[in-house]
Amino acid sequence: MTAIKALLAQGLQYFQGFSITDALDILIISFVIYKLLGFIHRTKTARIARTLVFVFIMLWVSDRLQLHVINFVLTKAIEIGLLAVVILFQPEIRRVLERFGKNKLTALLFSREGNSQMMEPVIVQTVLAATQMSKEKTGALIVFERDISLDDMMKTGTIINADVSTELLRNIFFDKSPLHDGAVIIKDGQIKAAGCMVPLSNNSNLSRDLGMRHRAGIGVSEQSDAVSVIVSEETGSISFAVDGMLKRHLTPETFEKLLRNELMVGDKQEQGKGKKLRNIFKGKRND
Repeated sequence: MTAIKALLAQGLQYFQGFSITDALDILIISFVIYKLLGFIHRTKTARIARTLVFVFIMLWVSDRLQLHVINFVLTKAIEIGLLAVVILFQPEIRRVLERFGKNKLTALLFSREGNSQMMEPVIVQTVLAATQMSKEKTGALIVFERDISLDDMMKTGTIINADVSTELLRNIFFDKSPLHDGAVIIKDGQIKAAGCMVPLSNNSNLSRDLGMRHRAGIGVSEQSDAVSVIVSEETGSISFAVDGMLKRHLTPETFEKLLRNELMVGDKQEQGKGKKLRNIFKGKRND
């Protein structure tokens, strides 16, 4: 009981000296840790992270138990390992630095919520277009800009500045169209440019059956926070790329859900409007 009282008294004494700067310090560190955990999850580095945690625990244990040889070896391993981590995660580190250079700090730290009223028809028209192109086996690459600007990529294509519609998307990607080989970039609910050149992914672990269109869709999602939609010209399958991760062989319903989750953040109630799209598929009239 005396120990508990002493502990409480010590904690009270600590909080009496707690200032606003201390709170800010804790918030910043917490945010950095949160972002780091998200980075680990998105880049599939959980195993490496667990290994590093294990090494640091062993280093602490060896120091406490005075295991000098093990402590020396682990210390040298960590010194060499830091350089190895930089080399190993060079693409991810470059991506983070590019995000700092391309966008405002506030946009990097706090993603803006999608405008539901603006994105609702865009998503409906995109899903309808992708579904039709999938049936016709028409290759397509549609990129949705989010917080990070894609202006440099837009300059490589033809400026459109038109509302998103199923007919326009299908005409752009028609195999006789001069713009069908590039990417369509959608920004603020409009087709801003078509026939755009986007960077290819350098990920050596990608499946060999992925073509240039899929690698471009993954590449632009690796170097920005953009969302990419790919329709395969060979199989007609619909794929979805975000943060360098690719989801393949999607049904229209799953594809619609993924678009809503990424482009209409924080507005789960709007997902119910997906019934409108399903009614269109079924040939029903929407009131």
